[in-house]
Amino acid sequence: MQMKLFKTIYLHFLLLLAIPLPAQVITLDPSLEYQTIAHFGASDAWRMQFVGKNWPVEKREYIADLLFSKEMDEKGNPKGIGLSLWRFYIGSGSAHQGDSSDIKNEWRRGECFLNPDGTYDWSRQEGQQWFLEAAKKRGVEKYLAFTLSAPVEYTLNGKAYSIKGDERINMKPGHYDEYATFAVDVLEHFANEGYEFDYLSPVNEPQWDWSNPGQEGTAATNENIYLLSKYLAEELESRDLNTKLTIGEVGDIKQLYRDYKASGDQVDAFFGDNTVLDLSSLPKTERLITGHSYFTTWPIDTLVNTRQKLRAKLDEVEGLEYWQTEFCILEESPEIGKGQKRDLGMNTALYVARVIHADLTIANASSWQWWTSLTTWDYKDGLIYLDTGDESDLFNRDRMKEDGEVRESKLLWAFGNFSRFVTPGMTRIQASIDNKEVAVAAFKEEDKCVMVLVNYSQDPKKLTLPKNFKPAKSYVTDEKNSLDQMRVGDKSVKLPKRSVTTIIGKISV
Repeated sequence: MQMKLFKTIYLHFLLLLAIPLPAQVITLDPSLEYQTIAHFGASDAWRMQFVGKNWPVEKREYIADLLFSKEMDEKGNPKGIGLSLWRFYIGSGSAHQGDSSDIKNEWRRGECFLNPDGTYDWSRQEGQQWFLEAAKKRGVEKYLAFTLSAPVEYTLNGKAYSIKGDERINMKPGHYDEYATFAVDVLEHFANEGYEFDYLSPVNEPQWDWSNPGQEGTAATNENIYLLSKYLAEELESRDLNTKLTIGEVGDIKQLYRDYKASGDQVDAFFGDNTVLDLSSLPKTERLITGHSYFTTWPIDTLVNTRQKLRAKLDEVEGLEYWQTEFCILEESPEIGKGQKRDLGMNTALYVARVIHADLTIANASSWQWWTSLTTWDYKDGLIYLDTGDESDLFNRDRMKEDGEVRESKLLWAFGNFSRFVTPGMTRIQASIDNKEVAVAAFKEEDKCVMVLVNYSQDPKKLTLPKNFKPAKSYVTDEKNSLDQMRVGDKSVKLPKRSVTTIIGKISV
């Protein structure tokens, strides 16, 4: 009798194990609205100069499709990640100086449209111009021009990098107006050619010491930034161009709300009450501040806390928008190690997806932009990776000037889970789920709704969809899929392990 009872209890226990746990419920509240999404973007930063000029056209077209295309392939999967903003670098002229530029790596030198005699050569930056045209052909909505240094003819040391220990902008006294004329001449030329830039970002990471000649760059004080912005704003106004200035580009978002040398605390410095450096008073200047998510993404407490503090500071200024405008892997974490060693798989993809989610849902960033679209390095700094195809000489950049192999990364496609489907003009709404291993963000435009879910877990997750949401399509990025269309049920969705999933549908508003 006891043995039969034991067997009965044991069978019931096995049955209980076989019963799946109730699916956790995603909740959406479309009445709670946050920021309106402006765009998702990436930059051409140097690497396009050789690829866009010298590489076989079919490979260039393939790269352009991966970055810009909004088309679907024959299986109904996206051909590319559909970037809605493209960052075009206006070079400072170190490429013309050759080795005397002191920048050893040719892939980090920039050509300049300006000649020493003040005339222009618009045939320069040919590779970058090819990709600018490719972006327009594929329907990219917005364009941003950015600079890292004034033309070398205007700098204090005649170089495209800063003087050691000098926090000031590397520009000769009295040349602010000449620099402004140069920058707006470039913008006007492209506008006349049919490529009008929506934005100009004239200063990049001004807090750092750019005296190590690894690339073009300059430090700048807040006073320098304001003065340069003033000259640029007035020049833009006089030409009646539609380009707007975007200011900030701090190398660490803490510098937006903390003192740091002569170029920190930028929210108060440029938009605070009674500031003498009030950017709001300038024409052709967007009411926004921009920053980079470097050095604030690990551990997770730091990721969350820094963005909460940034959001609190931004909320002190009515109507001040925030863009995250540059990121790649610079800091070390147990999940992905250091920036060194490229990673084409899901480790880096999931890490960056978490950063994007935090920037969008905590800091309320209305734009999120990756650093460099292409990389030739054994480093986690690209969406698309290039190499020679020769395992014994994989990262020989001299060989890659003319041709090479193109490698897609899971990071590219995970970013695409956001950039391809969360389109400009969508508004982020309240979304939540009681599961620390899954993150959810939701965006709407009229009755259309897009949810992006990140499953960090080693296990699949079954989730119950909101009752006010009717799903239509779903796209997944994981080890097996690259933004591939997957089946989604009417009432639930199953997230693969270690995945990023986008679900598109309609919401009852």
